Amino acid sequence: MASHPSVNVARLTYLLVCEAAGVAIALSTKGTLDISIGTGMLCGLAVAAFFIWIEVLMKGFTLRGFSTASFGLGVGLFCAWLLTRVEISTLLELAFRDRLQDEMGVSGIQVDVLVNALRLAIDVTLFASLGFLGAVLALRSNRDDFAFIIPYVRFRQDASSGQPIVVDAEAVMDGRMLGIFRSGFLHGRIIVPRFVLDALQSLANSGANGEKQRAQRGLDHLEKMQAAADVQISIHDSSMTLDAEPMTARLIETARLLGARLMTVDENLAKIAKIQGLDILHIQDLADALKPLIAVGERARIALVRTGKEEHQAVGYLPDGTMLVVNHAVAKIGTTVDVTVVSSLQTASGMMIFGELYKAR
Repeated sequence: MASHPSVNVARLTYLLVCEAAGVAIALSTKGTLDISIGTGMLCGLAVAAFFIWIEVLMKGFTLRGFSTASFGLGVGLFCAWLLTRVEISTLLELAFRDRLQDEMGVSGIQVDVLVNALRLAIDVTLFASLGFLGAVLALRSNRDDFAFIIPYVRFRQDASSGQPIVVDAEAVMDGRMLGIFRSGFLHGRIIVPRFVLDALQSLANSGANGEKQRAQRGLDHLEKMQAAADVQISIHDSSMTLDAEPMTARLIETARLLGARLMTVDENLAKIAKIQGLDILHIQDLADALKPLIAVGERARIALVRTGKEEHQAVGYLPDGTMLVVNHAVAKIGTTVDVTVVSSLQTASGMMIFGELYKAR
């Protein structure tokens, strides 16, 4: 994936600074080391290339990951500092000083040099090893692990605005996302990955008629959400080199890196993401949960709009779109009647409910 233009500008600026520093060092050494300007520029270029190479290797390492690693590094260094207070090197000095002097004939000055070198090696090993282990363990830990280490502490962003939400192309084209957020039942910044936006643009430009219309509608919804003052939305320019990976893998990896939930209407994507431990917001599950449940024997008032499959049947629809077939009510088509539910049937296209005209007792 191509780098963001601002990243390229930062790289170029850093390269020029390193080149200028190399020239300045070359000019300042005239009469002493006599480093040529060309050599100074080459050294500056080498330093810049090395650190830019490191930056390229860190693609996908976000600010969240950096802060997490810094916390783990601090814990590891603190543990190493505690161990150095035990004076392990002093214990080794007491154990080996007499042996080195008596058996090997090492002088006192040489013993001091060896002890100091040993003390430095132990300190460097402890700080480097425990710092590394602390950073790695922190990166492998999740939010609950941090809450266990620091009880009663939560990140303010999570408490006030909620965990961020990564959306896929299907969720954007679905069109119900804006209404869900404006209802106030869901909070959090909406994150649209750049590759999702590119996929929508590609469908809107060259897709089939149906897909083209859905993609254009999705782009219109994104524009409305960006203009809405009560909805937080941002485009994430992922720096991961996952162009060859399928869209599902890229969405899951982006949500994991950002510590976000994943919103979708794709059943297969939801299952795969759940298996990998992500929090899923399935729009269709929400819609199903909000459907009113009508049990057998309950009474409902419905407008009959057309005939059913049988000649005596009339058909009406509940507010959520569920079909209700009323027996022996063909003469009531065009009117609103009270119906008693007698049975229900789950079909591939949805729930179908059967009823009879309500008879007062």
